[in-house]
Order: sequence, then structure tokens, then C-alpha cells
Amino acid sequence: MAHAKNHDYHIVDPSPWPFLGGVGAFIMALGAVGLFRYTQGNEFLLFGFNLAGWGIFAVGTLLVLYVMFGWWRDTIRESIAGDHTPVVQLHLRYGMLLFIASEVMFFVAWFWAFFDASLFTSEATQYARVEATGGVWPPVGIETFDPWHLPLLNTLILLTSGTTVTWAHHAIQHNDREGLKWGLTLTVLLGVLFTICQIYEYSHAAFGFSGSIYGATFFMATGFHGFHVFVGTVFLAVCLIRASMGQFTPKKHFGFEAAAWYWHFVDVVWLFLFVTIYVWAAGPAH
Repeated sequence: MAHAKNHDYHIVDPSPWPFLGGVGAFIMALGAVGLFRYTQGNEFLLFGFNLAGWGIFAVGTLLVLYVMFGWWRDTIRESIAGDHTPVVQLHLRYGMLLFIASEVMFFVAWFWAFFDASLFTSEATQYARVEATGGVWPPVGIETFDPWHLPLLNTLILLTSGTTVTWAHHAIQHNDREGLKWGLTLTVLLGVLFTICQIYEYSHAAFGFSGSIYGATFFMATGFHGFHVFVGTVFLAVCLIRASMGQFTPKKHFGFEAAAWYWHFVDVVWLFLFVTIYVWAAGPAH
């Protein structure tokens, strides 16, 4: 009884993860600079040491991944132990909503870059945009994807995955564990299928990342979204494992709920990408 919880809050135990996460992020950022310098054939000298290469970036990435695994593992353990009271769950929801809002701003930046280049092709700037595009959009020499083939298929795949994850959500609310597992399994498979289709699409692109503002904005926007699909697929796969272990109940399943929110966010972003980059900006230059 001395350890009985008499309040709605969770006093977090001392944790090494925030410190290690900061160290890992710093090492990864430093290593990324060295990696970029290395790919350009240059040195990256710091205190007399040449840090150009893959090594430091790999160490930082592994450390960040280890922190992510350890921190989320501890969070799951806290949930199983009953530390996630209704008040704590409410705050976790606020945190997830703020995280998704920050992700929205990431995509606003990529859309901003794309529309700035496509709507103001005749504006002469220090970046020589007129010469790079020929004053039209898509730029001269760019052969865009037909939006009504593979991009449309990917759209249908993601929309279907949104349906299956909603099915899984309703299943756990009604304590239908088999429906939860089947809905999550189908969503994960559809996420993997989307990634495979996008890799196939990239391998058949008639333009590259470098050499044109169109290629740079296209691959940054769609590639950043593709990375989010990969992260969301892993997120849902972890939820599937937890569902198979019986860790979700109709009253306590925020881990899955957060994954579902994230997945719906990825769906909505793709719809904007499909309509603007694939449909609106496709076809002959204009």
C-alpha cells in the first residue's frame, strides 16, 4: 500500500534517453556534414581531424535508433504497468497532435518550394530559375509521370489502407481482437506494397534529383512522404506485435490510436501530393 498511486499523474523514473538522444542527434548531424563533404570529394576538417566519410554518420544513426528503441520500450512498459492514467493519456494525445502539426509544417515547406518554382517560372532570380525551367512548367526536357497509372494505383492503395486501419480501430473499441489483428495485418501489407510501387516508380523516372528544380522538388516532396509511409508501416507493425500479445484493450490502446492518427495524416498528405504534383503539374509544359 506504500506504493499505491493516489494521484492521476505519472512521475517518470530517471532516464538516460533524453541525454543519449541529444548526443546521438549531434553525432548524426556532424556525420551528415562529413558524409555530404565526402560525396563531393572534399575534406571535413575539425580540430585537425578529417571527419569526411560514412563512419560518424553511421555511429550517430545507430545511437539514435537505439535511443528510439529503448525510450519507446520503456513507454510501453509504463503503459503495461498502469502508469498511463486517463490524465497521462490525455497529455500523450496532446503530444501526438503537436508532433503531427510539426510534420504538417515540414510538408508545407516542400509544397511551398514546388509552387514557388512552378508558379513563378518567368521570374529572374539569383538562382537562374528562368534558364532552369525555360519559363514553363514542367521545365523544358522533363517528362512527367502519367498520374493515371502507377500514381493512381498508389493512391488507391493508401486509401484502402486508411479503411483497414479504421476497421482495426473500431475492432479494438468493440473488443474484437481478431478484427484488430486482421485490420493491422492488411494495413501493414498495403504500406509495404505502396513502398514497393514507389521504388519501382523512382527506378523508371525520366529525370533525376539533380539537374532541375522539378526533380529536386518532386523527389523531396514524394520521397519525404515515402519515408513517412515507411515509418508508419513500422509503427503499425509494432502495434500488430503488441496486439498479438494482448497488450491493447478497449479502454487502453493509445499506442495503436497514435499510429492510426499518423497513418491518416500520411493518407491526407498523399492526396495533396497526387492532386498537385502528379495531376496539376503533369503533361505538356504550360
